[in-house]
Amino acid sequence: MNMYVPHALLEAPEKLIASQMASGVDYAFSSQLAARFDRELNALWLRWDPKPRPCFNPALLKDLRAYCDFVTNSDGVIAGGEGDSPIEYAVIGSGAPGVFNLGGDLDLFSRLIESRNREGLLLYGRACVDVLYRNYVAYGHPISTISLVQGECLGGGFEAALSSDLIVAEKSARFGFPEILFNLFPGMGAYSFLSRKVGQKVTDELLSGGKVYSADDMLAMGIVDVVAEDGRGEEEVAALIRRRSRARSGLAALSAVRRRIHRTLDFGELLDVVEIWVDSALRLTIRDLKLMQRLVSRQNGVGTGAQVH
Repeated sequence: MNMYVPHALLEAPEKLIASQMASGVDYAFSSQLAARFDRELNALWLRWDPKPRPCFNPALLKDLRAYCDFVTNSDGVIAGGEGDSPIEYAVIGSGAPGVFNLGGDLDLFSRLIESRNREGLLLYGRACVDVLYRNYVAYGHPISTISLVQGECLGGGFEAALSSDLIVAEKSARFGFPEILFNLFPGMGAYSFLSRKVGQKVTDELLSGGKVYSADDMLAMGIVDVVAEDGRGEEEVAALIRRRSRARSGLAALSAVRRRIHRTLDFGELLDVVEIWVDSALRLTIRDLKLMQRLVSRQNGVGTGAQVH
């Protein structure tokens, strides 16, 4: 079995800044990434706000690696003046209005492909699966992980959401894998996560159709667990946590059991798929790259009325 080995992307992360308050602790990993620990819910809320496009740029991936290291090395507790508090839930979400995440850095992809930079593509893909796998295995602790999806959730953003135990989506959220439009596929965990959750047939349909789905569609498919009214996603996550509070340790254990029974996802599997993804990317044509650049332009327009599909 290929075991998970952490992998750094680019330079070392910036110094973590923490601010203690009675209700919790705020953490600033960078201008693109922040977290807050809620002592009442024992929940760590992570928010990203990448620039200039709401996608997984290399700097954000570096920050996410720092976050993963922080949670992993915490021993599952947050220290405070009144004693330690256990981290029972880890919630990932977006700080960018109207978009959860649009996925891969397509502008970077096109430049690496045009320059035939296989190593650069591998480095990027490895950095992505590093952080998604850490969330998938709950950072090695008895933590329940939740994705809060508000707005557009596409490509690698959808993969990130799928890496959590539960997905709560606001009603206007939209999901999809647009990669097939330029003859590529989502290579950072989509097939591994989805096939274990909904089977091969539904997975093939989602990855090969290029269709955009609503939150209600995803609920009917068994991919999203809860649909909340727009603007009430955080409330619904908090309510979900409170409903589970009496059985929280048992539910965290059940999540661990589910990962084991659903053919435990080995980190080596994700790495193998990244290799296939890189080889496929390097076979893209000039026409495919032009289509990719069109999507970059649409990514730039998210939040100003432009559509991604």
